Amino acid sequence: MRAQVAIIGAGPAGLLLGALLHRAGIDALIVEQRSADHVLGRIRAGVLEQTTVDLLDAAGVGERMHREGLLHDGIELCFGGTRHRIDLKTLTGGKHVMVYGQTEVTRDLMHARDAAGLKTIYEAEHVSLHDFDGAHPRVRYQQAGATHEIECDFIAGCDGFHGVSRASVPAGAIQVHEKVYPFGWLGLLSETPPVSPELIYSNHERGFALCSMRSLHRSRYYLQCPIDDKVEAWSDEAFWAELRRRLDREAAESLVTGPSLEKSIAPLRSFVAEPMRFGRLFLAGDAAHIVPPTGAKGLNLAASDVGYLSRALAAFYAGSEEGLNHYSERCLRRVWKAVRFSWWFTSLMHRFPETGVFGQKLQAAELDYLVHSTAASTVLAENYVGLPLRD
Repeated sequence: MRAQVAIIGAGPAGLLLGALLHRAGIDALIVEQRSADHVLGRIRAGVLEQTTVDLLDAAGVGERMHREGLLHDGIELCFGGTRHRIDLKTLTGGKHVMVYGQTEVTRDLMHARDAAGLKTIYEAEHVSLHDFDGAHPRVRYQQAGATHEIECDFIAGCDGFHGVSRASVPAGAIQVHEKVYPFGWLGLLSETPPVSPELIYSNHERGFALCSMRSLHRSRYYLQCPIDDKVEAWSDEAFWAELRRRLDREAAESLVTGPSLEKSIAPLRSFVAEPMRFGRLFLAGDAAHIVPPTGAKGLNLAASDVGYLSRALAAFYAGSEEGLNHYSERCLRRVWKAVRFSWWFTSLMHRFPETGVFGQKLQAAELDYLVHSTAASTVLAENYVGLPLRD
């Protein structure tokens, strides 16, 4: 087989890149280890920056998002038993975020790809990348007992933290930076109305809590938990009771509970691998970087990566290599700013066992300053809605 670009991974990053390249007249083939149903079954974030919304519109898949997504003009920070609203729209000159689940983004991109008659290879086994340090990269995989090979001009590694793309890079060519946090997030998805019209981030003596949503009838809640905690130790009743303890009285009393549709524990880490280009292999999304979910940056960083990459590839086929040559530098400038913000917001809202009372006093002082200073609130708002996609 032959394609101009071979994309490894059919998550939202790979599918969005495929859609943007198709719009640019570039032939891209997507290879995915898992089944389509498995990809759609992943429960992930749902807060989209305006940059991500614009890229989905540019890919021609924004119609349902605009019809069903929820525009949020603010978030609420809860501490000391009281909620304080951060007015994102006012502080950023009219910007907001869109609440629309990653599963729905993936579904829209899949449907658009199918409707265009574009090929995605699911359940590809033993995927391997070859010769990406030269002019003729190849992707090899097995399916139904047969070995197949794709000849291409470029490979886009959009296959996540555990994928083959980053693992294919020689160890001496890549530098890894990582911070592992001493806790995780216990998440519960339920078919219940959200407790509040906007997201609530709660700093509580028992640990962090987040009240989020996927729609007006489906909610997603999170609790900070020990890193070695087990989902099996948490009944639905125990989860709801603990969530109420970490909220202000009004939210606790108005919380609507119900059976969990899904429960899971996710570890938190900050991770960056650099550079993000190796010859004709380009890493994007979780293959290159991970951030704690506190700042809602994971999917948005993946989208900005493929935004840069799609423009660079389009420019290459039009005769310029400038975008490809600066891809890693441009992405990493944005990535490190998001890593910094996610680290700061995580440090502000969670309880760290090693900091003790002194650390908790500092958190309380910073939170009080944050909600009463327009300058400090503006910094939070600008980072939360997303920094611009600059060359």
